[in-house]
Amino acid sequence: MNFKTSLSALALGLASLSAQAQTEIQWWHSMSGALGDWVGDIAKDFNGKQSEYKVIPVFKGNYDESMTAAVAAFRAGNAPHILQVFEVGTATMMASKGVVVSVEQIMRDGGYKFDPKAYVPAVSGYYTAPNGQMMSFPFNSSTTVMWVNLDALKAAGVSTEKLPQTWPEVALAAAKLKASGHKCPFTTAWQGWTQLESFSTWHNTEMATQGNGMRGTNARMVVNSPLHVRHIENLGNMAQQGLFVYKGRASSAGAPFESGECAISINSSAAYAGVSKNAKFKFAVGTLPYYPDVAGAPQNTVIGGASLWAMAGKKPAEYKGVAAFFNYLSDPAIQSANHKRTGYLPVTMAAFKMTEESGFYKQNPGTDVSVNQMIRKTTDKSRGIRLGNYVQIRTIEDEELEQVWAGKKSAKDALDSIVKRGNELLEKFEKANKS
Repeated sequence: MNFKTSLSALALGLASLSAQAQTEIQWWHSMSGALGDWVGDIAKDFNGKQSEYKVIPVFKGNYDESMTAAVAAFRAGNAPHILQVFEVGTATMMASKGVVVSVEQIMRDGGYKFDPKAYVPAVSGYYTAPNGQMMSFPFNSSTTVMWVNLDALKAAGVSTEKLPQTWPEVALAAAKLKASGHKCPFTTAWQGWTQLESFSTWHNTEMATQGNGMRGTNARMVVNSPLHVRHIENLGNMAQQGLFVYKGRASSAGAPFESGECAISINSSAAYAGVSKNAKFKFAVGTLPYYPDVAGAPQNTVIGGASLWAMAGKKPAEYKGVAAFFNYLSDPAIQSANHKRTGYLPVTMAAFKMTEESGFYKQNPGTDVSVNQMIRKTTDKSRGIRLGNYVQIRTIEDEELEQVWAGKKSAKDALDSIVKRGNELLEKFEKANKS
């Protein structure tokens, strides 16, 4: 072997050792489409900024599927290092002793500063356990907003200078849209989140006792109040009149709005990624509608989206990699860029200020709606919804509300059933998690 060949072999050997020394961090997520591209770009950017760790994002299906897969993987001893969990799984994750390591401990052990007070209070408070410890890293936090097709409204003779702000105004706009020939005047995504959870906090009304579960596991649902019945009954009537067209569970209503099929849609602020990419019409973002005769409304909307949980049972070196990644995500510049691209909230006030100072909100009117809805002062009734077994309760909400939209059940009967069936699951959760 000549000298040149020896050097080449040595270089290859050193490169191999370097690659072997790189610590891999498995990150299971539920982002698809434009948001899946975003997650891939985040990992690529982090990996390119340093050589010690390599974050490997793995799509594991929707939120329900990824959470179920992670539980099975944890029991088998091969859970990911980081798991993205949607907000309704928070209470379950907090109650899972020995399954996760808190973000505060991860950051502290990794040698990084981590100040929960730097985060938007409604965000950090939601992911903070009763003992005051912040448990997970707020990654893709969103809230409910109203998406409007300005071209469709203008064609129907609805003013686009001032968007509908109240439910009566939304119903009137939907009626004009239908009269102009629009087949889908109004729709909603994530119906339990938008029409029960955010609706409740926006009107400063509990949907469950114990501050919607924020104060303890002995919460019980009260989402059959006169105000809730009134609202669901109104939506049911709109459905029968063809003003509200139900497009399915979860985010199913997103695509029909992006295509122009539906003119007004209540959806996540994070729909921005898809709308800005796919819509061929002028659109705007409005606040969640409210009933003007309800005292205290509007209050504030609740957090949606998901956070990142560090799973237990990993090596110290791997946790240092997780901490390094979380520290990267904490950078206000990174958060601001993510907010501009996706519509998810800038979860720290520094990132919000940076985005504002960049002129982004002036250039893109309405993109600050989600933040302004969330940074309002919260009350005991509006801090958030954190209930045990809530993944299953959301399914119950879907089942019962679908009966109303189809004209098969009254709003009162459906909401009574949600309360009865939901409370049975809450009682089971409370018994299973009594210390």
